[in-house]
Amino acid sequence: MILKQFIMPSTTLSVNQNSDSSNKLLYIDNIKVLLTILVVLHHTFIAYSSSEGWYYNEQTNLMSARILSTMFISINQSFFMGYFFLLAAYFTDSSYSKKGASKFIKDRLIRLGIPLLFYCFILTPFISYLVYYFAKEHHITYFEYLNGYDNWIDLGVTWFVAALLLFTLLYVAVKKIFKINFDKPVAVPNSSAILLFAAGLGIISFLVRIIFPVGWILEPVGFQLGHFPQYIALFIIGLLASKNNWFDQLSEKTGRQLKRSAWLCLLFFPVFLIVKFKLNTPSSWFSGGFHWQALLYALWEQWIGISILTTLLIKGKRNWNNTSELLAKASRSSFAVYIFHPLVIVGFTLSVRNWDIEPVVKLLVMIPLIVLGSFLLGLLVLLIPGVKKIL
Repeated sequence: MILKQFIMPSTTLSVNQNSDSSNKLLYIDNIKVLLTILVVLHHTFIAYSSSEGWYYNEQTNLMSARILSTMFISINQSFFMGYFFLLAAYFTDSSYSKKGASKFIKDRLIRLGIPLLFYCFILTPFISYLVYYFAKEHHITYFEYLNGYDNWIDLGVTWFVAALLLFTLLYVAVKKIFKINFDKPVAVPNSSAILLFAAGLGIISFLVRIIFPVGWILEPVGFQLGHFPQYIALFIIGLLASKNNWFDQLSEKTGRQLKRSAWLCLLFFPVFLIVKFKLNTPSSWFSGGFHWQALLYALWEQWIGISILTTLLIKGKRNWNNTSELLAKASRSSFAVYIFHPLVIVGFTLSVRNWDIEPVVKLLVMIPLIVLGSFLLGLLVLLIPGVKKIL
């Protein structure tokens, strides 16, 4: 879903590239690789720590492992998908300006629409069949399975692709109808402004979650509307950041302050455990509804998420603005990894389903294999003729 290769014009950064403007963006390629790895880890943790939420689950029986997994999933969710929308928007306006409306829309329909259709109508049924055949032990042929398959509109992880396509089309419509050019300069925000933005976003998220709690999914597109205030806001911020060159202007001081902010939020996480177990609070009260626990969680989530996101951006610009052949290949295959990693996760988890051992042990063993396997499959997919023009 992911990012620069299908948001920007069809160019790929090479290891020996000499363009100063391209070299300034190498850290974004590296952040993209990190975020893609987090996507793979996120879904692997869900597979082994929850009883639902993935194609095939084996929930751990260890409470400590479930708490640590919940902590990882919660922190990850607080920023990683919003980060994708931010970076996607950062390259949207320049691509639109270069191609014009018609060519830009056609390009996005190809680069986002085709993967969306492929995942929905080919990959999802096949993954579901693997679970049906091996985990549920219904030994029928794939074509027999398809005869009874009735869940054809299932976007799975490509909900992001659908949302990004929707945001992009709305962006074009707004540009055409209202003639908005984002030309008026806006000063780069400091840490106080960023945290104020995070707090406001937390309040808005809380209000939205009164009606659409976390976990509530808009079918059939798979949108969790409880998270969409952040996605919409960060897409808009990405457009503003691009026009005003915010990424280059964010200061080291801001990075240090938001790094401390992120650590303070991390240390605050045990408070949620105290509230849950000592006050016997239902987990659903943190997810939404008119509960003070939902407000507290929404504020914490946006505060730590925006803090981590900005810290990584500033750290990346300072320390990760370089590349290698391995990183370049990983970056180039990120979108393919995103599309195909569910197949890798399900394949590996099903292969050890009969291993009679605590699921958290399987998680630790499977993590490196799944991450490596996802990137290897992504690279292999790109070798298929014509695929590089899409992914």
